[in-house]
Amino acid sequence: MSKLIIVPTPIGNLGDITRRAVEILGEADLVLAEDTRKSGILLQHLGIKVPLRSHHKFNEHREVEKLSIEIGAGKKIVMISDAGTPGISDPGFLLVRTCIENGIEVETLPGATALIPALVNSGLPADRFVFEGFLPQKKGRMKRLSQLENEERTMIFYESPFRLVKSLSQLSIIFGEDRRASVSRELTKIYEETIRGTLGELVAHFTSIQPRGEIVIVVGGKK
Repeated sequence: MSKLIIVPTPIGNLGDITRRAVEILGEADLVLAEDTRKSGILLQHLGIKVPLRSHHKFNEHREVEKLSIEIGAGKKIVMISDAGTPGISDPGFLLVRTCIENGIEVETLPGATALIPALVNSGLPADRFVFEGFLPQKKGRMKRLSQLENEERTMIFYESPFRLVKSLSQLSIIFGEDRRASVSRELTKIYEETIRGTLGELVAHFTSIQPRGEIVIVVGGKK
């Protein structure tokens, strides 16, 4: 049966790749990668030699129909992203939707993603939560935060180290500086770290210490 297979890749530690993911990657006719250079390093580490093709936010709109035709014709295509699960703040959604619309089966393997370990590490309630991904960089940023002001579930955001202090400051203004939160960075890597406290304390901490690496912000919901 024609099928698109979504394979999560490690967010840092290459040992987090699953055995099943390695098997599927090795059997693929084609691997779609967000950045073929980064994915090439991973496949080389795993000893896998398969064709790689770039599939990212700048070309996915014009590629999805052609790819769905290739999959429908029997080509075994696997999609990965630079790190984590495709479709979660990464390319993937458009191709998945196109395949479903064309009656092509989609299979997604379980695996690495940064939001779940960050949520659990935070110590904040994890039974109900909302994932917001990256906030708008400019237009609509404060509007989005204002819409979440009365959210009672734990909230999760992705952020770059260059905008972390700005985001924490804006969160503090909207939600109050006493709202509990955490910042996790470099998850699964050598310098993994989670800092917990109030939004006000986190603003002070990262104002004095320049943050680096991939970052996940977790904020408690309104009580």
